[in-house]
Amino acid sequence: MIDVEKEYPQIDVIAVGAHPDDVEIACGGTLAKLVDQGHTVAIIDLTDGEPTPHSPGPDVRLSEAMEAAKVLGVNKRITLDLPNRRLFDSFEARVMLAKEFRKYRPNVVIGFGNRTPMASPDHWQAMQITDAAVFYSRLTKWDETFDHLPVHTIGRQIYYKIAFEPIQNVDAPGTFVHDITGCLERKLDSIRCYQTQFPPKKDYIFERVKGAAALIGSMAGYSAGEQFFTTRAVGTPDMMDLLYPETRDYTERNALKRSSVE
Repeated sequence: MIDVEKEYPQIDVIAVGAHPDDVEIACGGTLAKLVDQGHTVAIIDLTDGEPTPHSPGPDVRLSEAMEAAKVLGVNKRITLDLPNRRLFDSFEARVMLAKEFRKYRPNVVIGFGNRTPMASPDHWQAMQITDAAVFYSRLTKWDETFDHLPVHTIGRQIYYKIAFEPIQNVDAPGTFVHDITGCLERKLDSIRCYQTQFPPKKDYIFERVKGAAALIGSMAGYSAGEQFFTTRAVGTPDMMDLLYPETRDYTERNALKRSSVE
């Protein structure tokens, strides 16, 4: 059995995209904020995104992806050897991604949450591959299939949507908005790294991303936000802590208030 703790650093959160730039557009602000909060973060691109109309080749796209990761501050970026434009949910693709989960042992996996009509069908395939890989990561008695990597149970899985896709709910038990007000510009800067995908004639994309962030954020009272969908209903052991997230010392303050009255 491989000693993954020596070979691979543990990653708190892994975000999975079909192509380089998917994750930045969908949840780049969240990843930047998680890094600022001290969490380790990685991005896994299932394909290299090539060919595309305005890119000279995979090396350039990879360089853009690594620069975008640097802007967000993520700790690691991995590109799997799966085919762009021909990405399908297959056993081999599921195993390939599950191996990465077993290596880096994330607590949270973030991935696509729905189809993207009029956009790449790879996105929907990526969702199915990610769902299966989360499950495969914890399956026992299958050692040879996973190169004898130890099993790993991922605690939480959440879904994202591409930021400028139509705003509609994913069929999921719960949803929440993450405040990215302080990280919106870094999100936009990470997307700008993809000059082959977003040349000057596509500058309108950045206004769409900003508009989506403002709209989503406003649903929860933030200046900018990213929306996520959960595989379980959102629950809390402390209602007041949930209702007043901006004052995490709520309980402590009220305990002091009660003691002063007594």
